[in-house]
Amino acid sequence: MRFSLSSILLVALAAESTVASSWFSKAVYNKWHETELERWLSDNNIPYPSPADRKDLENLVKSNWDSKVATPYNDWEPAQLQSYLKSKGQDVKKGTESNKKSLVSQVQGVWHESADTASNSYTSVKDWIFDGWTDSQLKAFLDRNDIPVPQPRQRDTMLAAARSNYDSVAKKLNQAAHYPGEWLYESWSESDLKEFLDERGVPVPQPSTRDKLIASVRRNSRLSATQMKESAASASASAKASKDNLSDQLLDSWSDSKIKEWADSNGIKVPQGSKRNELLALARKHRDTLTGDKVASSASSAFGAATSNAQNQFAKATDDASLKGEDAFNQAVGTWSDSRLKAFLDARGIPVPQGGKKDELVKQVRLNSNKATSGWSAWTFDTWTTENLRNWLTSQNNKAAKKSGATRDELFKQAQDSYASASKSGGSKYASVTSYLASATDAAKDSTFDTWSDSELKSYLDSYGVPNYQGSNSNELKAMARRNANYFRYGTSSPQGSIFGRLQSGAQWMFDQLKIGVSGGRQSSASYQGQKATDAAKEGATSATNRAGEAAQKAGDKVREEL
Repeated sequence: MRFSLSSILLVALAAESTVASSWFSKAVYNKWHETELERWLSDNNIPYPSPADRKDLENLVKSNWDSKVATPYNDWEPAQLQSYLKSKGQDVKKGTESNKKSLVSQVQGVWHESADTASNSYTSVKDWIFDGWTDSQLKAFLDRNDIPVPQPRQRDTMLAAARSNYDSVAKKLNQAAHYPGEWLYESWSESDLKEFLDERGVPVPQPSTRDKLIASVRRNSRLSATQMKESAASASASAKASKDNLSDQLLDSWSDSKIKEWADSNGIKVPQGSKRNELLALARKHRDTLTGDKVASSASSAFGAATSNAQNQFAKATDDASLKGEDAFNQAVGTWSDSRLKAFLDARGIPVPQGGKKDELVKQVRLNSNKATSGWSAWTFDTWTTENLRNWLTSQNNKAAKKSGATRDELFKQAQDSYASASKSGGSKYASVTSYLASATDAAKDSTFDTWSDSELKSYLDSYGVPNYQGSNSNELKAMARRNANYFRYGTSSPQGSIFGRLQSGAQWMFDQLKIGVSGGRQSSASYQGQKATDAAKEGATSATNRAGEAAQKAGDKVREEL
């Protein structure tokens, strides 16, 4: 049977039309319960009639789906846009820090997934909804729902258990699972919810309620999951690059005769008269395709041992620093004034005990020592310089900025009052405030206390009730101020930045030790002697381990120095 070209095209178009029709009729939200449709609309601040029939809800979701799922960044504030660009390793173009239109354009240029990928991800929420959870949050979810996990509890096994039991837990609780509700976050405290948002550069809703916090966490969980995977992939790539580097340095340490011997033992023909560069190229070409190579196996083993030891040393350094830091924090807050203790709790949205005695305040502060400050607050200005404060007040058209001879304490109080007023008003006024803070806060942090006068430092320390600073020089005053400011801002949590940054910096630290060690191993082999090749790799691994140990010791010394 013969078909004309026009007939074939008609069949193809018909098939395409059928596929398209099928896709639209099978949009992921078509299977959602009405409460899930309403929840999604509410999470994304889209008003809907109540009561409303299912068809109206679906049409409303459909008309907003692409803008909220495929290109959510169009609704972000400048602070979140900047945070995303930083997570992608992109510098914000100078002069555009507060220009939302420009920031959106920059984010669009590096956005991580297509509209289809984003939409399809909602066919199985359980595959990614847990990715941004901490180990303790996973454990709490599993324990709350009586889900057994083999000991020792590793993150991978907890994630697998949470995912495989997700549907059964929802069914047991008589809850919908396509777009989960509050039931999924029952074991999270409000501080957990705020911390999740803070670590990802997402503005905490103001004023914040538990429902609003959960909505914001849920709305940003998909983005968090993809960023976690990208960060893990980046760390994995760094590991592979370091291993390849080790192999290259191992080959470089071989003599010409050793390379020829290795090639002969593996059945590789070496052209007569080959120069050293040609021999090395030949070895590199075949090293990954061979099996049973004892020298390569030895190098791999040495690398694996170095990696394991470096990981252990990194973990030890972190744990030791954490324990010392916690003890130092507990001692420090015991000397703080009542007003500072109350401010510590207030900055984290924790109710301050009314009429509470100092012992009760200290107890509450220590109980919440692992919580960092919650997003922007009146205490964001706590460590700003006189110049930073004056610039801020000028941007808000505050008369105090023009007051001649105004002290830092006076400007600080005016800045707090101005922020409180904007926060209470909300809307565009508050958005303008947070936009300014997003662009100014990093600059304010970079030079914390460096330009402060001795009288300003003493006044700042007075707010903590820090005794015995009389007779201290400027550097000692700055050290005391910086130490107490870090305790106030971070508690015992890490001040090293976002969760993604910590993941990447931890991996980089480990592999830096490996590269240092391998370099030392190579330098110790001055001649190209074949038998010493494996020893060079082993020496490199040992050196890496030793240097990791030294780094652990330095971490402890640094803590003692700060204390």
